[in-house]
Amino acid sequence: MNRIVKTFQEKKENILNVYFTAGYPNLNDTSIVLDSLQKSGVDMIEIGMPYSDPVADGETIQQANQIALDNGMTVKLLFEQIENVRQTVSVPILLMGYVNPVLQFGVEEFCKKCQEVGVDGLILPDMPVNVYEEEYKAIFDKYGILNIFLITPQTADVRIRQIDEISEGFIYMVSSASTTGAKSGISDVQESYFERISAMNLRNPRLIGFGISDNQTFQKAAKNSAGAIIGSAFVKVIGSAKDLEKETIDFVEMVRGNN
Repeated sequence: MNRIVKTFQEKKENILNVYFTAGYPNLNDTSIVLDSLQKSGVDMIEIGMPYSDPVADGETIQQANQIALDNGMTVKLLFEQIENVRQTVSVPILLMGYVNPVLQFGVEEFCKKCQEVGVDGLILPDMPVNVYEEEYKAIFDKYGILNIFLITPQTADVRIRQIDEISEGFIYMVSSASTTGAKSGISDVQESYFERISAMNLRNPRLIGFGISDNQTFQKAAKNSAGAIIGSAFVKVIGSAKDLEKETIDFVEMVRGNN
């Protein structure tokens, strides 16, 4: 069974998925951050594949992408860095990025490598639903890789139903019509959007991302979904960390409300 599916079967609430950019802050920090997140007790880990034009991302992750690329990070190198990840990391791992590098690598070869190293799913914000369904779903299924789709407050109900129908694992619920980035609080407008989607009774669980940065925003998101995804706030922490492992564990404890 796919580790993502298994996680949602075993845990129905307060799931914490933390994102970081591969090769950031230093080229060989990828495995250190992975191991630190595993030790911190997160439920899922999302690794960003650096890209020169990350259209869904705000300033913090854009800068991390550029630094990682300047460090020499590539998709090929990422697969080399995580080749033995399953010796130390047991939680689900997702790769988050954009379609173009995956196409350049070759979709089937990419999915095959994901299976080989133990990656469970992909998040590709610019992958059109119809293109995935018609051209790539069979390949993803062949290698047991889940494709996670995003929905936003502007996504039509009919499209949400379509995404729910072809999805497995979870749906990535973007909290607002914006790019990624730590923001202060969850607004009433966002809460009404969360409630509207909850009322649709989708068959897939949802994780809320974009603007989740601390215990307060995590709790509000988790009240309206199975949990949340944190990216920019964590990327900021590791960007200036003196002790990656300790500061990763401290950050997760803060989000969980354990300190």
